[in-house]
Amino acid sequence: MSKIITSAAIRGAHKIAARVEKKYADVLKKYGPDQEIGFTDTAYFLPIIYSMLGIPVKNLGDCQLVFQRARKLLPPLVKEKHHLPYLAPTLDAGMATLFYEEVEEAIRYLEQPDYYLTGEDVTDDNIWLGAANDIILRKRGVEFVDGSAPGFAAIVGAAPDSETAAKIAHELQLKNLYVFMASHNNGKRFSEQLVEAGVQIGWNTRLVSFSPDISGAVFALGFATRAAMAFGGIKPGDFRKNLIYNKDRVFAFVLAMGFVSDEWYANAAGCINFGFPVIADTPIPEVLPTGICTYEHVISSVPYDQMVAKAIEVRGLKVTVTEVPIPVAYGPAFEGERVRGDDIHFECGGGRTTMVEYSKLQDMDKVEDGKIEVIGPDLQDIEPGTRLPFAIYVEFAGRKMQDDFLPILERQIHHLINYAQGLMHIGQRDIAWIRLAKQAVEKGFTFADIGKILHSMYHKDFGSIVDKVQITIYSEQENVDKVLAEAREAFKKRDDRIADLSDEDEGIYYSCTLCQSFAPSHLCVVTPERTGLCGAYNWLDCKAANEINPTGPNQPIEKGEVLDQRLGKWAGVNEFVKQASRGNVEDVSAYSIMSNPMTSCGCFECISAYLDQCNGVMVVDRDFKGDNSPCGMKFTTLAGSVGGGAVTPGFVGHSKHYIGSRKFIAAEGGIKRLVWLPKALKEELADKLNARGKDLGIDNIVDKIADETVGMTQEEILPFLKEKKHPALDMEPMV
Repeated sequence: MSKIITSAAIRGAHKIAARVEKKYADVLKKYGPDQEIGFTDTAYFLPIIYSMLGIPVKNLGDCQLVFQRARKLLPPLVKEKHHLPYLAPTLDAGMATLFYEEVEEAIRYLEQPDYYLTGEDVTDDNIWLGAANDIILRKRGVEFVDGSAPGFAAIVGAAPDSETAAKIAHELQLKNLYVFMASHNNGKRFSEQLVEAGVQIGWNTRLVSFSPDISGAVFALGFATRAAMAFGGIKPGDFRKNLIYNKDRVFAFVLAMGFVSDEWYANAAGCINFGFPVIADTPIPEVLPTGICTYEHVISSVPYDQMVAKAIEVRGLKVTVTEVPIPVAYGPAFEGERVRGDDIHFECGGGRTTMVEYSKLQDMDKVEDGKIEVIGPDLQDIEPGTRLPFAIYVEFAGRKMQDDFLPILERQIHHLINYAQGLMHIGQRDIAWIRLAKQAVEKGFTFADIGKILHSMYHKDFGSIVDKVQITIYSEQENVDKVLAEAREAFKKRDDRIADLSDEDEGIYYSCTLCQSFAPSHLCVVTPERTGLCGAYNWLDCKAANEINPTGPNQPIEKGEVLDQRLGKWAGVNEFVKQASRGNVEDVSAYSIMSNPMTSCGCFECISAYLDQCNGVMVVDRDFKGDNSPCGMKFTTLAGSVGGGAVTPGFVGHSKHYIGSRKFIAAEGGIKRLVWLPKALKEELADKLNARGKDLGIDNIVDKIADETVGMTQEEILPFLKEKKHPALDMEPMV
C-alpha cells in the first residue's frame, strides 16, 4: 500500500480521534455518564461498534470502553524514514475512525435532536436523513434480497457542477443502485447539487442524503453491518464474519469527488475493511493489487463520464439494465418516486376516481400480441391536474399459461409501470392509485406507453409461459365500470379458492428462499393455510411460481410422514429445511410459537411474542410506531432478536393475514391466545378475526383484545383482559 495513503489515513484517524475525544469530554461533563445516546429507532445501538466489538452503547459512559479499544487500534504516526508494514495498520486506523465517528454522530443526535430527519423523505428546509431506522433497513433490505437493488454507491464530496452530479446520479439509478451521500468538496455537496438540478432525493428514489459531513459515512457502513446482522444472522461482535458477509453479499463502492483530505483517507481505509473499493476523480496514489477488496482497492483520476462503469467493474458488480421503448428513464430506482401537488398532470384511483387492474387468460386466437389500445381521453387531451376513471386490462395467451398464473402476473403491474420515471403507482387490483408527472408528459409519455412497458417486461420476465400479451387502457367511466364488475367477480373466485384449501388435504408444500441471499439459514415453508411471512406469497402463488420457474426459489416440499399434527411437524419438511438451511435448522413446527417455531429473515409483516403474565401472545406489525409493547420491546428491537434465520421459541414472524388463519399458533390455541394488537391492525383485521373467533365459539373476539389505548405493559392490560373475560386467562399455561 502507498506510503502516502498510509500516512494520510493514519494521520486522519488521529485527527478524528482527538476531535471526538475532546467533544466527548465536554458532553460527559455536561450530561454525565448515565446520559442515554444512540441513533433513532434501532435495535442495533451504534451499529458499527455493536457489530464489530459487540459493545451495546446505551449511554455516554459506555463510550469509554469503545475509546479504549479504538486507541489500541490506532497505529503511531508514520515517520519519514521509518519502515512500516502498511496494510494492517492502515486498516486498523480506518476501523478506529469509524468507531470514533459513530460516537461523534451519536453526540450530535444528543445535542441537536432535530438536526436529522426521521423517515424516508427530505423536506424543503432539511435534506439530511441521518441513520436509517430499522423499519427502513428491513423495507429496503428486501430489495437487496430480491436483486432489484444489486448494491450501493457511497458518494463523498461533490461533482464539479450540478449537471454532472445529476448525470452521475441518473446513471446509478439506471443501474438500480442506491446512492448514499455525505461530506463536501470546497463547501459543495453532491446531494445539494441534485436538489439544485431538480432531482428528487430521499429513500424513495434511492438517492439518500445522509449527512453534510464526512462522519456521515458511518450511516452507510452502519446500514451494511445491520444488513449482515438482520438478514445474515451474524452475531454482534463477530467482526470477521460481518466483514466477509459485506465483501461477498453487500456490493458497495465509494466515489470520492474532490480533494481527498486526511480524514477522507481515514474513512476510505475504513471502507476497504468491508471490501468496498474507492474510485476517485483526483490523482491520488492508487492501490491496484487485490487482497481485501475483490479487485483493486483504490483507483484514481477517473473521468466523471466513466466513474460509474469503472466502479462497477472494480467491485465486480453484476447489474441488469432494462430497455423499454418509452420516452422516459426506466428502472427499479424510480419505483419509490413521488409525484406531488403542482407536479401532477394526471391522477386516478386512490379513492379519487374508479380504478382497476385486471388480467385475463384468453385463447391464442383471441389475443393479438403487442396490440395496445387507449379507449378514452389520453394524456395529451387533458389539462394538467385532471382526474379520470382508469382501467388497465391485460389479456394473456400462451400454451403454458394457466389461470393460477394470473394473480402473479397481475401483481407485477405495480412494479413494472412504477419503474417509469415520473409515474407513481400504489396498490393493486381495484385499490390502485396512479399519478403522472408533468415532466413525463412533456417528454412525450402517453397511456399507450403503460402498455408498451407491460408488453416488453412480461415477455422479458415471463417469456417461458407468455406467448401473447394485449393491453387495453380505458379512461371513460362506462368502460371502466364494466371492467371493474368483471374483475371483482374474478377476484372473489381467486380468493375463495385459497380459502377452501387446507394443509391436511395437500401433500405438497412449497419453499420460499428469496431471502436466503441475506439470511442463509432461513426459508419460508408455505402451506395452503400458512402464507409466506412477508405476506406476498400464498400456497397457490408458490405453486404457480414453481411452474413458471422450476429452478427458482419456490420449490415443492413433500411433507411426508406426520411427526406431530398438533405442532405441524412432518418428516419431509424437516428433511428439506435441514438441507436448505445447510444444516443450521433441523426441526421446525409450522403451528407453534413455543416449540421450534419457523425461522424468520427480517422481511416479516408482523411478530408474535409470548406474554407470560397474560398466558397469551401479542402481535406487533412494522407499521406500529410505539416506543414499546407489552413484551417490553418495540418492533425494531424484536426484529433484531427474531430475524436472521434464527429459531426463537416464544417469538415468530408472520404475515398480517395469517393471524386469521386456522393454523395461526394452533398448537397453543390459535387466536384464543391473542391478547394484544396495535389498534390500527386490529381494525384492519376485525372482520377476519371475528369470523375466526365465531368458528371457535367466541362472539366478537376483537372486543376482548387489548391495544395501545388500553396499555403498553402486561400489568396495564391484564385488568382489561379480566374484565372482558378473555379466553386465554382460563386456558392451560403455555409453558
